[in-house]
Amino acid sequence: MGMSVTISAAAAEDAEQIMKLQYLAFQSEAELYGNYRIQPLTQSLDSLKAELASDTVLVARLGEEIVGAVRGNVDEEGTGKIAKLCVHPRLQGHGLGARLLNAVEAALAGHDGTTRFRLFTGHKSESNLRLYRKAGYTQVGGRTASDGVRLVMLEKEAKEATDFAVSA
Repeated sequence: MGMSVTISAAAAEDAEQIMKLQYLAFQSEAELYGNYRIQPLTQSLDSLKAELASDTVLVARLGEEIVGAVRGNVDEEGTGKIAKLCVHPRLQGHGLGARLLNAVEAALAGHDGTTRFRLFTGHKSESNLRLYRKAGYTQVGGRTASDGVRLVMLEKEAKEATDFAVSA
């Protein structure tokens, strides 16, 4: 009997599991760019704990194991900023990333005044770019990160608030 993956709000005690998943999931990005100094691999546990306290952080669980995660927040201009979407390598390519993206969009859309969503991904990250384009994102700019990786900035307009509720 197989287990289903559930998406819910992350708890403070999930920090170490999220950190381990993030480190594992972003290895392929680091390899793609030949750069193991990318921010998801160098982020401190204290920094991650601060994000858990201040941002919307969702996790995908398979039983007790965290197999996916995503973060976001809404700035004062109404932009829902989405970051560090990651899925365990053994579950990539099965739609979990799209489910996490939809869930964080829905959670951020619940904030008053959210008008659009924005995220960044590496310019060589074709599978990420495919996922985001399929979800309705378009490239609106780019920048070079402090680690030297060229990033693509993608945005899409926020839809009306959905009925999605993040379970505790």
